[in-house]
Amino acid sequence: QVQLVESGGGLVQAGESLRLSCTGSGINNRAMAWYRQAPGKQREFVARISITGVTSYQNSLRGRFTVARDYAKNTVDLQINSLKPEDTGVYLCNTYPPDTNHWGQGTQVTVSS
Repeated sequence: QVQLVESGGGLVQAGESLRLSCTGSGINNRAMAWYRQAPGKQREFVARISITGVTSYQNSLRGRFTVARDYAKNTVDLQINSLKPEDTGVYLCNTYPPDTNHWGQGTQVTVSS
């Protein structure tokens, strides 16, 4: 079964930036996406990227979030700028649409005010 690994999260101050990374077997050949889940909230879609690099974003996050892929490194990265406290949560990657059997453990992003 495909194992996805997310990294790059941490504790930051509001206004700072983070770059998250996702890797796993075969992701270069799949449409991928980032999702997040805030405490007490339902998991939500953040951004997606096609096999060829076409991107799409949740409308409310457009402008601060950028998704890109590095074929050589076999990663799908999420750049987050101007972080806000409401961005706090666990960030996870998966295919798009997501495969319920392939969720990783995610990487924690905590933004303090």
